[in-house]
Amino acid sequence: MKRIATFMLLLVALCVAGALPIQGQTMTREQYARRSRKEMKHQQKAMRKAAKQQRKAMKKAQKAQMKANRKANRRFKKK
Repeated sequence: MKRIATFMLLLVALCVAGALPIQGQTMTREQYARRSRKEMKHQQKAMRKAAKQQRKAMKKAQKAQMKANRKANRRFKKK
């Protein structure tokens, strides 16, 4: 009986604690600066990745164009 009462009391306490709004801590200047640097680094990484993908796509398109030119030249030489 005591175990059930203790369990119920604990359950009620957890429900009440979960229902209370969590007060956010105010961030200091150092924390804002750190977060800003971290977000800037993340943005730079994303930009580098996008640039790399774009270079790769350009290289692939250039290679396809060269291949098409070679094929066209072979047809032209046959005639």
